[in-house]
This record gives sequence, structure tokens and C-alpha cells, in this order.
Amino acid sequence: MIPFEITYHRPRSIAEAVRLFDTLQQQGKNPLYYGGGTEIITLSRLHLVAADAVIDIKHIPECRALESNPHELVLGAALPLAALEEADPFPLLTKAASEVADRTARNQITLGGNICGQFFYRETVLPFLLSDSQAVIAGKDGVRQCSIHDVFQRHIRLKPGQFLVQMKVDRSYASLPHFHRKRRKQGKVGYPLVTAAAIKKDGQIRVALSGMCPFPFRSAEVEERLNARHLSLHDRIAGAIRALPRPILDDIEGSAAYRLFVLEQMLFDIIEELGGE
Repeated sequence: MIPFEITYHRPRSIAEAVRLFDTLQQQGKNPLYYGGGTEIITLSRLHLVAADAVIDIKHIPECRALESNPHELVLGAALPLAALEEADPFPLLTKAASEVADRTARNQITLGGNICGQFFYRETVLPFLLSDSQAVIAGKDGVRQCSIHDVFQRHIRLKPGQFLVQMKVDRSYASLPHFHRKRRKQGKVGYPLVTAAAIKKDGQIRVALSGMCPFPFRSAEVEERLNARHLSLHDRIAGAIRALPRPILDDIEGSAAYRLFVLEQMLFDIIEELGGE
């Protein structure tokens, strides 16, 4: 049970959801948009989230979209991660989604919830950063589409009353050579030390990371050094590690030094598997 009383609202359209949010705020309430609800429940029990109302976006058709046309993939923010696994529209995203929590939890955790959540891993955003995807955002000013790089900078940057409706991916990225690896402290249990995702496009390796810092990221500086083929492989990887944003996480899952050690090996594996030499 959550330690406060809430009202539940189930809009059937984007416009209705936005109106509800505005109306509830005007009534002095603190509403939250709701997808799978796993994080809201977890954080509320820790007294880190409080709300008077939740607005369930799962019944909005655009938020459940799973479409493919000749040019792009359209993925609704309310899609459970398990549904993405089954459909497999974007292999790198499928791999990232399949590594989040366990199967039971993935039936509830949604794509938008994972991208927009407060837990700093947010691993499903990595493929979207690598593929320069588009985010569809709804709010009082209407529905707009923008680059993931404009709206996600260490965390999702939404204005009050806005919510993520969809992610759109150029279909060409679904067939690119890719790499995904997740390392935990022990086996397949617990949070990751490091998760690395990579693709190779136009002869260049792109890398995005989660677990290294208190935020997931893709870094142009890291990629520049990793693709500096005039340097030795060791110098390229050393340069990429020096270019990492800070701070490096140092917690119960692993020390900063150990995370850097794990990442170094991952970068060697990325170059070996994607042919970056």
C-alpha cells in the first residue's frame, strides 16, 4: 500500500489527459502521470514521491502505439517493456529492455516510465540516444516532436503538465551492427555496475552508458576519442575514459575504480565486436 490517498483518472485522449492535469492542479492537487506505476509505488513507500491524483495514460491510443512504416518505428510511452521484447522492432532496444528487472516487473514497467523515471539507470534511453530519435511530448501548448537530445540531458526535461507520448526511431538504425552488455556485481542479481550500448554507423562507433554516473549519457567527447584510429587501441580507450563526465558512481554496487575497470574491458569488447580498428 502507498502511504497517502489518491484519486485515479483514466483519460482516453491526449487532450483529456492534459486538461485533467490542469484541472487537478487548479483544485490544489499534486497530480502525476501514470504508466505502469512501479516507480511511483516504490518511491511513495520510501516517502520520496507524494501525489493527490494519478492520471493513467495507458488507455490513450497514441501512448500504446507499436507501429512501423517504411521510414520510422513509432513506440508508445505506455508500452510495457515485455511487449517490446515480444515485438522486437529494434533489436538494440529489445536487448536493453530485456535486461531491466525481471519478466514479471517488465510486464508492468513501461517504456516512458523507464525513460522518465527517477532511478538513475534508465537503460532503455540508451538506444534512443544512439539513434538520434525523436520524442513526442504533450502539454498545455499542444503536441510537439523534438530530438531526444533536446529533451533528455542526463534526465528527461519536461515542463509541469507535460508527458512523453511516443518515441520515434529512423528504421535504418534497427539493422545497424550493435552491442549491448550489462555487468552486475554478482551474476544476474541486483542493479548494474555498468551498462554499455553501442552501434556502428557510417564507420563510426557510437556509445551510450548507464551505471557509470548518476545519469545515463552519450558523450561526443568519448566517441571522438574512441574513434581516433590514428592512435593505438589502448590510447583510444584511455582517452575515452578520461573524457567521461563526472562524477563516477562509488556506492554499494561497486567503487568508482572498479566501475572504470569494468568499462575499460567493455570498450575493448565494443571495438572488437563492431570492428572499430
